[in-house]
Amino acid sequence: MLDIKWLRSHPDEARARLRDRVNGELLQQLEETDTRLRQVIQQAESLRAQQHALQHGGAGPAKRSITETDRARLRQLAEEAKQYEQQRRELEEQLYGILLRIPNLPDASVPKGRDERDNVEVRRWGTPKQAPWMRPHWEIGASLGLDFERAAKVSGARFVFERGAMARLERALVNFMLDLHVQQHGYEEMFPPFLVTREAMTGTGQLPKFAEDAFRTTEDELYLVPTAEVPVTNYHRDEILDGATLPRKYVAYSACFRREAGSAGRDTRGLIRMHQFNKVEMVNFVAPEDSYAALEAMVRDAEEVLQHLQLPYRVVALCTGDLGFSAAKTYDLEVWMPTQHTYREISSCSNCEAFQARRANIRFRAHPTSKPEYVHTLNGSGLAVGRTVAALLENGQQPDGSVLLPEALIPYVGVDRLALVP
Repeated sequence: MLDIKWLRSHPDEARARLRDRVNGELLQQLEETDTRLRQVIQQAESLRAQQHALQHGGAGPAKRSITETDRARLRQLAEEAKQYEQQRRELEEQLYGILLRIPNLPDASVPKGRDERDNVEVRRWGTPKQAPWMRPHWEIGASLGLDFERAAKVSGARFVFERGAMARLERALVNFMLDLHVQQHGYEEMFPPFLVTREAMTGTGQLPKFAEDAFRTTEDELYLVPTAEVPVTNYHRDEILDGATLPRKYVAYSACFRREAGSAGRDTRGLIRMHQFNKVEMVNFVAPEDSYAALEAMVRDAEEVLQHLQLPYRVVALCTGDLGFSAAKTYDLEVWMPTQHTYREISSCSNCEAFQARRANIRFRAHPTSKPEYVHTLNGSGLAVGRTVAALLENGQQPDGSVLLPEALIPYVGVDRLALVP
């Protein structure tokens, strides 16, 4: 959530920076509601001043007794004040609802643009593979233990069964990623709940913006997590952290659940766009002055996973029009998919600055006697496991149908290649 005081003081700058992010009508609605709220507050304060003057009969030599006329006027003022108080509450709720729908301000370093076509490539690693005999990962996986057909019978479209070597590969990747981030990158491992409250979803910005993408239980109104970012970020909700303990770096595995609303017809085959998938997520809580250095470090942590797995990739800086709702700056890591002849997103690392912390009320004290201020939060995939499986199948496939595994995974899987299953 953006700071309403900043928005009041910088309306033109807000419009300019959010031009590619939000409809101008929403900002206009915010300004009108905020103006009306401040008018109501001023009117209520004027009524209170009149009440105080009548109740105390003036001051000093001019002080007098309260008359029946005064009492009648006091009753009238009390009723008017009650009405203004009701208006104030309603306008505050409206203003809060509008603020929840306004995305974060892009950092000055974010490229200007309207959509993904304006994103800027930062660097590449590895040599993309390509050969006419290569098959898409869902065809390779079908003979190795990926079963979309039976999953559709059990759960519907965009689900998968994994068995044998494929199930072992999925589990191995989770363990490998967690071990790397904990042992080499200094993260603390966390295993979070997979169901969260509306407040938790609102705190990280999934609600109200992405309500149609969320799976929700009807009786308890709990939400299946779309990413471990939600429970892990909310772990410190309504807390004041000791600045001496920052940065706090957590890494968590979770299953993730998304309706993929609006993606009809896109990636209908394979592991790229599923309703349920596994992901290892990195979350940082840092002091504001350190957050952009922390973002670059988080991107390097995600890159190192891909390098260990010997998967060619590129790093892309998202433009203003393609940023996620809560992000002030984002880098996407895109892995090479040979049969699609392109790079596909496998990690997204974002600095949300104080946007999520303000929504979730997460603050810190730089010193024991200093005033609390909002912490900066960052999150990044380290990595999306299903997409990593897809990339390994396509990049590691051999002409005989087997899949050669990178050396880093052999201790986790127990074999150096995946062979056909009967």
